[in-house]
Amino acid sequence: MLIDRFGRVHTSLRISVTDRCNLRCTYCMPAATPDYQERSEILSFEEIERFVQIAAGLGVDDVRVTGGEPLVRAELWNLMEKIVAVKGLEKVSLTTNGILLSDQLERLFAAGLRSVNVSLDALDEASFRQATRRPGLQKVLDGIDRAISIGMSVKINSIAMQGLTEFQIKAFAALTKRTGIPVRFIEFMPLDSDANWEEAKMLSGAKILDLFREQVGVLEKVEKQDSSPATDYRFVDSAGCIGIVPSVSEPFCSTCNRLRLTADGQLRSCLFGEDSGDVKSLMRSGATDEVIAEKIKTAVLEKKAGHGTDDLSFRRPSRPMYSIGG
Repeated sequence: MLIDRFGRVHTSLRISVTDRCNLRCTYCMPAATPDYQERSEILSFEEIERFVQIAAGLGVDDVRVTGGEPLVRAELWNLMEKIVAVKGLEKVSLTTNGILLSDQLERLFAAGLRSVNVSLDALDEASFRQATRRPGLQKVLDGIDRAISIGMSVKINSIAMQGLTEFQIKAFAALTKRTGIPVRFIEFMPLDSDANWEEAKMLSGAKILDLFREQVGVLEKVEKQDSSPATDYRFVDSAGCIGIVPSVSEPFCSTCNRLRLTADGQLRSCLFGEDSGDVKSLMRSGATDEVIAEKIKTAVLEKKAGHGTDDLSFRRPSRPMYSIGG
């Protein structure tokens, strides 16, 4: 198993398959197209599959594919099929902004994918454009509806920001009540972007709950069923569920079970940390699976106790969010 110095067992792996994206979300991307990695620097499907097999042999049982926007990677369904087939995995999921979801959904489903997390911060076109600097809300909503219709498990992730989220409360409540899709609000995190993060722009989990109680109605806490960092709440008078991920105001580092692999093959034991192992170089120099497994173990063993966003030890990571993976 992958156990760090603090006894945390790591069973969750997030894999970025590209640093490219078709949106320009203010909290993640610069307004102008950034300098993306050269294609030759990005791991191939075969290299990713090999890494997943090694990680599964070390106890990883939950893999989520991310980006950038993973669906801009050509024929992603071929990779999903490879990952789903890896022995030992209990869950394989995909995080997407949903713009291309409808177009690829049937092939992804045929490849074995059964779970998608859709990043969506607003439910009216004007606010959607404010957050993403691009049009396309209806494409996202159509993708969500089609995913539900074919039996895909869907969750919505929304970055909570002052000046945006407080005006979306009623709309998200209506959506979760209508569809049963959980909507999880993630506190705006201090990751490198042109958003110029400051605490005043962050909408805390506690404030989000207050807004729902004021604008929608009474909520009751749901007992945790898994290791997710979200705390879920349901409406007492109707269907629907919202979740709070208090990444900044109440860090959950003490129970973190995640490991990341960037699109260019770098290990990261913490979203807010630095690269902690060059897997790509090992693979392309002929390293054995055992050597790569030791590199993974070392990265996990050296993981810090916490990311420090709540104290003076915190330093923003040198990589922007889109090149790390969500």
